[in-house]
Amino acid sequence: MTAAVSILGGYQTDFARNWGRTGGEFSDLTEEVTTRTLQDAGLEPGDIEVIHVGNAFGQLFTGQGQLGGMPATVVPELWGVPSSRHEAACASGGIAVLSAMADLESGRYDVALVLGLELEKTVPGDVAPRHLGAAAWVGHEGQDAKFMWPYMFSALTDEYDRRYGIDDAHLRAIGELNFRNARANPNAQTRGWELTEASFSTDDKVNPLVEGRLRRHDCSQVTDGGAGIVLVSERYLQRRPELRNLARIQGWGHSTAGLPLQQKLDRSRDAEYALPHVRDAVHDAFRRAGIPDVDAVDGIETHDCFTMSEYMAIDHFGITAPGESWKAVENGDLEKDGRIPVNPSGGLIGGGHPVGATGVRMLVDAADQVTGTAGDTQVDGANRFATLNIGGSTTTVVSFVIGTD
Repeated sequence: MTAAVSILGGYQTDFARNWGRTGGEFSDLTEEVTTRTLQDAGLEPGDIEVIHVGNAFGQLFTGQGQLGGMPATVVPELWGVPSSRHEAACASGGIAVLSAMADLESGRYDVALVLGLELEKTVPGDVAPRHLGAAAWVGHEGQDAKFMWPYMFSALTDEYDRRYGIDDAHLRAIGELNFRNARANPNAQTRGWELTEASFSTDDKVNPLVEGRLRRHDCSQVTDGGAGIVLVSERYLQRRPELRNLARIQGWGHSTAGLPLQQKLDRSRDAEYALPHVRDAVHDAFRRAGIPDVDAVDGIETHDCFTMSEYMAIDHFGITAPGESWKAVENGDLEKDGRIPVNPSGGLIGGGHPVGATGVRMLVDAADQVTGTAGDTQVDGANRFATLNIGGSTTTVVSFVIGTD
């Protein structure tokens, strides 16, 4: 099992908020996430020993880099605290968490603040996809795509179709479930959206094609927002024996592949799974947590940047055999009261996807689930949750197992 690192507190902003429209900028986002995370953890700024910031595209969307220095800029008591920024596209938050864990496990520090921050609604709608496309192999793939990432995950859909066969109706059902779950989440970007049955159909007016075979409601949203957690070492908890019922990171997995999607698919041509390195990261997390398989978890927060990325996650987690994710969609396994609830928060499609914050937000939700504080999104009896955070076309993969035992 992995060395003990516990989650002392966490916070997520309202992902429906457009920060630019209310006069907010990176400094305001950082200040809110920092102060509210510390408040939830019951700590003062002076208690923080190291800071890790996950952010993917700060320079592109706002012109602001050097975001490791932003916490001290807005919270003067953090002046002098070592801090760094981590970029791994949509897995930036997961990498920031892993880096903070390494600091605690090495004995360098005992209290780490992890922030995931992203502002994306700063540019016109046709510019945002071009910025996000920087996570692909620029100039070498997707040259004909108008929207890079729907194009890529449509290509993954085509690969599944070639290998196993796939019915696009199952993708639309995944989208419907995540939008439905999001209605119960007070921080979800789409909680107030009015959607109908046609929103998850082949109606080209209500649910138009975006790229390839993916439609509007197969896609996650352009989002502003942030999330934060405080991680503490076992040494810290020994000094504070009064702390009880904390969520703990029981296991982790991390793998990195080459940038191009086609390179990944070519390498797995004869493999059982389309993306073996994703399955390896998930099962490394299971192994470190000392659990045999996915049936030992009570739910999952996974990276549904598109419905196809969740479809892929279903079989790579082992909920079904390879290529049979449709079975879990049809039989209700993924529902909040199903065998293994997936994205009770609404995930990225329903909840929102400020890319650098997503990996941290998943841990906030997982920690709330296993401590019984998830409110209307609570899965009954949950004591262990898994997460999967991916960057690019699964170039960077980070998985965690969170529990209380």
